[in-house]
Amino acid sequence: MVRWEPNARSRLEQAALRLYVERGFEQTTVAEIAREAGLTERTFFRHFADKREVLFAGSAGLHELLADTVAGSPPTAAPIDAVAGAIEAAGARLQERREIARQRQAVIATHPELQERELLKLASLVAVLADTLRRRGVPATAASLTAEAGIAVFKVAFDRWVNDPGEPNLPQLMRESLDELKAVTRSH
Repeated sequence: MVRWEPNARSRLEQAALRLYVERGFEQTTVAEIAREAGLTERTFFRHFADKREVLFAGSAGLHELLADTVAGSPPTAAPIDAVAGAIEAAGARLQERREIARQRQAVIATHPELQERELLKLASLVAVLADTLRRRGVPATAASLTAEAGIAVFKVAFDRWVNDPGEPNLPQLMRESLDELKAVTRSH
């Protein structure tokens, strides 16, 4: 086996997802993932703490994107509009990875432990948005409510996107879902 090969992290992610889909998450070992990627177990553990983390590897990048987008919103933007811009930016990034996202969600849906980890990831996204809004001067309660609403919109749109048999546009689904939320809050 070659000591160094490029794209080790990406190769491990692809191999893991392929094996999780083919064999199941529980039946797949780290050794099998490493072998499938043409790498060693040691290399796997340089990139991931365990086999669950392969499915959640993009969280840090998503945190950064959400925080940067909200922070870079015009100072006059309403908090919900700043969050809308952030979740649309996340949707645009995910749009090109739809098939991977669908496979990932299918694996997560069959394992309560992974569902719990997904909920923790969503909670961490709420925390990032709320913190960034507070740094923009939004009062704490309003920041928390806006962040929770934004991630609820993200989750609903994401679920629609991965389950739609057509070719939906995730940023558009984000906008539509937010518009639906706004419409419900204006209803009498």
